[in-house]
Amino acid sequence: MTKKRILFTGGSGKAGKHAIHYLLDQGHKVMNVDLVPLDYPGVNNLVADITDSGQVFNAMSSYAGLDELDAGNGVQKFDAVVHFAAVPRILIIPDNETFRVNTMGTYNVIEAAVKLGIRKIIIASSETTYGICFSDGKTNPKVLPLEEDYDVDPMDSYGLSKVVNEKTARSFQRRSGFDIYALRIGNVIEPHEYAELFPHYFKNPEVRRRNAFCYIDARDLGQIVDLCLEKDGLGYQVFNAGNDHNGAVIPSKELAEKFFPDVPIIRELEEHEALFSNRKIREVLGFREQHSWRKYLKWD
Repeated sequence: MTKKRILFTGGSGKAGKHAIHYLLDQGHKVMNVDLVPLDYPGVNNLVADITDSGQVFNAMSSYAGLDELDAGNGVQKFDAVVHFAAVPRILIIPDNETFRVNTMGTYNVIEAAVKLGIRKIIIASSETTYGICFSDGKTNPKVLPLEEDYDVDPMDSYGLSKVVNEKTARSFQRRSGFDIYALRIGNVIEPHEYAELFPHYFKNPEVRRRNAFCYIDARDLGQIVDLCLEKDGLGYQVFNAGNDHNGAVIPSKELAEKFFPDVPIIRELEEHEALFSNRKIREVLGFREQHSWRKYLKWD
């Protein structure tokens, strides 16, 4: 495996910090660009605002730590950019500001990376693009399972911003020929949250309907990012980033019939196969789940 010099935006957030931990464990060098530094051994931080194009270009053409001054060879080019920085959901700031930060920030990051010749770019999209999570009222998907060729149609500012970001990524990939992969990240779960949250989810499965019962262990998300860094030559791709099974104890077919009645199931489902399908990352990237909820909870 090739060790890479990575610029990672938004690494201080819930998902980013675990992904960075994983990348460091694989031997990569990471510079975190965020509004708040990440206090973790081995991480270099640069405070910058992704909505300011000048700051993004400057950050992406800078040293990744004081140690890089010693060689006297000037600033190196980053091998890859991983872009997670964003307003993480609706109802934190006004909708128009959520849309502006997420879309302009992503445009600035991808533009800088392409114009600086960084040929591997990974961006954080979202399961909210499928239009269920932040919908007004109870919305059914068109089909199940949810896979990457779905006609995504959110009605909220956050999900819409992620759809726009996917289109931005596709546009820059066409003009550059670089690899730009968008991860539709499921509901991120940190290790301590299994005991804190999942018993309630299992007793009250309806609370997970808006997420289509999906989750992604934050550490498994790190593995997915690393697999994207290693997989070259795919051009523009969208990947669902989720764990193998649903965040529920009810079998998948029964879960679909109970909570998404009359929604067509387009292929045979394994007993507990996630309705938010991760088949593509397993088949294309070689993802192998390491952190199922079943590893941390016993539930009859």
